[in-house]
Amino acid sequence: MTTIPRPAVRALLAAALVSAVLSGCTDSSADSSAGARADRPATGKPDATAGVTLAATLDSPTDITLRWSGRDPGAAGHVVEFATERQGPYTVLLFAPPGRRTYTHPDLIPTTPFYYRLRPYYGPASDGIGIALPPGDFGERDQQKDHGWAEPRKLPGDEGVGEARHPVTGGPDRAAAPTGLEATVMHANGVKLTWQDHARDEVGQLVEIRPAGAREYRVAAVLDADIESAGLITLPHEKKAAIRVRPLRYGPQSNIVHRTTGAEPPR
Repeated sequence: MTTIPRPAVRALLAAALVSAVLSGCTDSSADSSAGARADRPATGKPDATAGVTLAATLDSPTDITLRWSGRDPGAAGHVVEFATERQGPYTVLLFAPPGRRTYTHPDLIPTTPFYYRLRPYYGPASDGIGIALPPGDFGERDQQKDHGWAEPRKLPGDEGVGEARHPVTGGPDRAAAPTGLEATVMHANGVKLTWQDHARDEVGQLVEIRPAGAREYRVAAVLDADIESAGLITLPHEKKAAIRVRPLRYGPQSNIVHRTTGAEPPR
């Protein structure tokens, strides 16, 4: 599974990190005429079951802004993905909360095709818990410590409980929500999380964090299904924060939009 891009030493250790580092995009929508203006949104035929229509605007030769309309009332949010070929593979750019409707993909590789899509995601979150870490940076000494505790893993005694687990839904049913979430401070920038997983059909799990003073949770990492223990290296502004875990299931994708970046602007 993948994590949302964060500084490498701050990511959830032992989770596979995928950074959206490709850069670039020009005008040329797969679903609009080749001669479309750079400031005209590119749209495609939406998937009627997804409830969301995506559009892309080339704001400059190497900057693309995505906007979408419509919503799935049962979705926890939408995942924004991109690829350089229509069939993929697609890379996660953002897990957008339900109220978000735009995303800018900046400083892209010149003269390169970019394809974008959205997918709703579902799953009831656990109750949030607070963390409060002591002062200190994630220095070289901490980096050299044994971080085996941070490896995502299943907890013992979980065998044979599949029949008692619950499907991940997009409605108010919270039976699949994780319970018993606990955080153990391991050092000034590291916490170990444990919880009980109650979902039977998730494709993964999200670790979400809301720093003190922030209005919304954001996704810190994506773990495999059935994981019940993992470590998190916090960012400086996350010393005091709330954390929760959410089982993850994806819905049908939106339409795919296509832009090709222009030549690199002269310096």
